[in-house]
Amino acid sequence: MSVDDEATVRLGDGTEQADEPGWEVDPNDDWALAVVATVGRQLKLRREAAGMRAAEFATAVGYGEDMVYKVEGGKRIPRLDYLDAADRLLDAGGLLSAMKEDVKKVRYPKKVRDLAQMEARAVELQLYDPLNVHGLLQTPEYARGLLMMRRPSYSKDEVERFIAARVARKAVFERDPAPELSFVLEEWTLRRPLGGRANLRRQLEHLLEVGQSRTVELQVMPMDREEHAGLAGGIEVLKFQDGSMVGRSPVVAYGRPVSEPKQLRILELRYGIIRAQAFTPRESAAFIERLLGET
Repeated sequence: MSVDDEATVRLGDGTEQADEPGWEVDPNDDWALAVVATVGRQLKLRREAAGMRAAEFATAVGYGEDMVYKVEGGKRIPRLDYLDAADRLLDAGGLLSAMKEDVKKVRYPKKVRDLAQMEARAVELQLYDPLNVHGLLQTPEYARGLLMMRRPSYSKDEVERFIAARVARKAVFERDPAPELSFVLEEWTLRRPLGGRANLRRQLEHLLEVGQSRTVELQVMPMDREEHAGLAGGIEVLKFQDGSMVGRSPVVAYGRPVSEPKQLRILELRYGIIRAQAFTPRESAAFIERLLGET
């Protein structure tokens, strides 16, 4: 079998099917390339040390021979169950299975990983999303409903991968000391029942729970406001311990992260006005409670 053929996964009845998309390594992601190459080398070294040919190993772990070559060559991200099966088969004592954490991160889109790293260092976050509940506040059910709306559609694997990435970012709430987080939410995003009303209820309940934290401020921008400074797009401003800042907005530098004082001043100005135009945190909590009662 040629290593240039389509990668396959062997099913329980012995037949093979093409692997799902989304397991390729991003050629522009140096860290991911290094991780997958290292994992592949370890798998190959241990397989050869055990005296197993690729075809024999493929049969034993339940994957196509082509997949084995691609994983070992650093051209394909190994599935987590692949690592577990290899660990047992090659008697690796848990060393191959231990690579799953880094492999999971490789599957997160690079821009999500980079954003999560910045969020993990920030001591203050100012966040406004005009289209949806912000990703840091989304329940898995809400995130799934949102991702299922995408056209052309994501594959099931891609949906689960994006959800896992968003859930991983929630570690920012668990830091000690916790950063100061400010969110402005649009009223209409709190009324739209993506994925069903049960999902919306859980999302509203989650917002009320998160809003009780003394380091989190949630504000709702009501639809009847006659003035709104956020119509140009979302805003993210992250501030760090050393006094530096990073901001992002689709209308500034084409959505790329910026750190220039002039551009940051624009983002902070807009965000400050948006907060002033929105309900206060106390008013917002009461408003979300009313919406919950109506849902």
